[in-house]
Amino acid sequence: MKYTISEVFQKKKPLICYFMAGYPNVHDSLDVARLMIRSGTDILEVGIPFSDPVADGTTIQVAHEVALKNGVTPINVFWITKQLKERFPYIPIIAMTYYNPIFVIGEEKFCKTAKESGIDGFIIPDLPPEEAENFKNIANSYGLDVIFLLAPTSNQERIQLVSEMSDSFIYYVSLTGITGARDTLPWEELKTKINQIKSFTDKPVAVGFGVSKKEHSYNLAKIADGVIVGSAIVKLQGKRDMMGIDKLVRELKEGIKEAEK
Repeated sequence: MKYTISEVFQKKKPLICYFMAGYPNVHDSLDVARLMIRSGTDILEVGIPFSDPVADGTTIQVAHEVALKNGVTPINVFWITKQLKERFPYIPIIAMTYYNPIFVIGEEKFCKTAKESGIDGFIIPDLPPEEAENFKNIANSYGLDVIFLLAPTSNQERIQLVSEMSDSFIYYVSLTGITGARDTLPWEELKTKINQIKSFTDKPVAVGFGVSKKEHSYNLAKIADGVIVGSAIVKLQGKRDMMGIDKLVRELKEGIKEAEK
């Protein structure tokens, strides 16, 4: 049974887990993704390595660099996602990439290959909604979602635009700046901003950046529609700490389930 991204949000508050393809190597990263799914991940987010990942913090920047040194290209990433979709057809896969690899391959070809490789949608941090219409039309024609980001600094005009343009859900960045695990998050500010976004749209709002422990997933699931974790997993991925990844994903999932009671 295959589920779309939207269908997963309709069923539950999903845990969305990010990993970097090709880090520390292609086969290890495939093993990490398989493990995360078995441990409770509801939606998988796969990083496509790029030389200038402006939205990412040190942990994920290093992962980009190592994957690129390993010679990992979007084609290798598509091979990974194809293996995952064949084994776990019910897990939606979102590719997080920067626009340059899409431009180099060509929007049409990139979307067609992504669809054939089991990808269900894209997050592209450096493609603003004002410039995304053509790509979004092509992606949507292949049944692929394009998910846009909002941040604490987003004004009403931007919130309205992203609410209209974003497919399936809105990715809310909990902190200004770059990705990275944090000890604590600004809970009151988050609650206020999520309520503001929800006054413009019925689309689900998932929160990422800084999530690293059960307390975070529990508190976020109380105020948001989904929880996104990245850097905390990639840190363990680089150490090949499979037990640590399993434990983290299970604890984050547990936090969401407890909040939903």
